[in-house]
Amino acid sequence: MEQPLDTFRSSTWGWLRGTLAGWGTILLALAGFALAVPGQWGAYPLGLTGIAVLIVSWKWLETMSARYDLCSDRLLVRRGIFIKSLDEIELYRMKDIRLDFSLINQWAGIGTITATSSDETTRREPLVLPHIENAVGRREQLRSLVEAARQKRRVREIDMVHEDF
Repeated sequence: MEQPLDTFRSSTWGWLRGTLAGWGTILLALAGFALAVPGQWGAYPLGLTGIAVLIVSWKWLETMSARYDLCSDRLLVRRGIFIKSLDEIELYRMKDIRLDFSLINQWAGIGTITATSSDETTRREPLVLPHIENAVGRREQLRSLVEAARQKRRVREIDMVHEDF
């Protein structure tokens, strides 16, 4: 197998600072610490912090379970912690690469990359790469690699549209 040009994952830290759910989790943890004044509330406020830690741990496991390797001619998607799977999407088959990011995502420097292709992996539903650091740069890199893979194989994308007259 060839060496990947870029290897990345979804970012737990990016999720924390770049989404409303992440901000809420941070506030939940801080509220647990702030309310944990000895003698007033007992141990219950620390339960809020415990819940926040569980949410962050769950999100971390989600991000660790998927890794993306971008090679010159394919995108490898590795999923799983205990039961692993490896899927690859040939870049010359990519049809569309979309980038979505909210205002908070922009501040945090993350985005969601959505890729569709004629490959079996994305034929039914697009491949969604959430909370990706440097999403704009990675999308542009992916786009240029798709174009290079098409030129290398001398492949053109033609969309057939059925129109009733």
